[in-house]
Amino acid sequence: MSITIKNLYKSYGKQLVLDNLNFSIGGGEIVGFLGNNGAGKSTTMKIITGYIEADSGSVEVCGIDVKKHPLESHRKIGYLPEHNPIYPDMYVKEYLRFVAGIYKLGENANKRVDEMIEKTGLTREYKKKIGMLSKGYRQRVGLAQALIPNPDVLILDEPTTGLDPNQIIEVRNLIKEVGKEKTVMLSTHIMQEVSAICERVIIINKGHIVADDKESSIVSASNESVLSLFIEFSAPVDKQLLSSLGNVSSVEQVSECSYIINSTEDIRELVFRTAVKNNWIILTMKQQERSMEDVFRSLTNG
Repeated sequence: MSITIKNLYKSYGKQLVLDNLNFSIGGGEIVGFLGNNGAGKSTTMKIITGYIEADSGSVEVCGIDVKKHPLESHRKIGYLPEHNPIYPDMYVKEYLRFVAGIYKLGENANKRVDEMIEKTGLTREYKKKIGMLSKGYRQRVGLAQALIPNPDVLILDEPTTGLDPNQIIEVRNLIKEVGKEKTVMLSTHIMQEVSAICERVIIINKGHIVADDKESSIVSASNESVLSLFIEFSAPVDKQLLSSLGNVSSVEQVSECSYIINSTEDIRELVFRTAVKNNWIILTMKQQERSMEDVFRSLTNG
């Protein structure tokens, strides 16, 4: 396995951030790592990359223990933190050569820098100062620096934060291209990004893994356990009465006369009979499949 995490614990003061975390990511996978703010995503990534230490547990990257052999494990990892720490007063090529020097690439440094400039689409921008670049191109510089040492594992923490839609697509395509050769662990809040890039999804909530599978499998399992019914009436109805029907778990009023009813059984007939009994006029009634965003909300709101 490229990344293996076992029994990981981490606290900040009295706040427990990671609580017996366990998962592994195999070679060549692109995995989305999802969770609310404060769920433990960035902390996990910082432990994997060696920026901070866990209180207990173990992390291995390509079979190398991160704590026991930090230098060896660092050589296997490319890391783009959420807030891209690049030097705005340096020119793009100058900065990438500086990074290559840190990794002691020697006579291969210039060739590697040129390769990464081309791969990340910086050919037209490499003569500019980083501070003159758009946010999208600064993210490309960040990806280029992460790829300079030719790592086996790429850790990306919110790589498209603050980008416009066109820039998001550009960076997304770049990650997909890179993922053909690397193991990629990607943290994001954008569900479309997960669908477009990731082969597998890990969802963390309050330091625990609450889902770990293909997106389609997670959504399918949720749709089997919870049915969502969208219904529109001609006038507002008694929400409390809707909540009391069958095995209804929740009722969300989405507009003055529209509701989403979540239940563990198909309650369309029951809703219809209740409407007839109370002289409610139904304009629309449709069973809905839950999206990845719906599933994420249900798994992380507890």
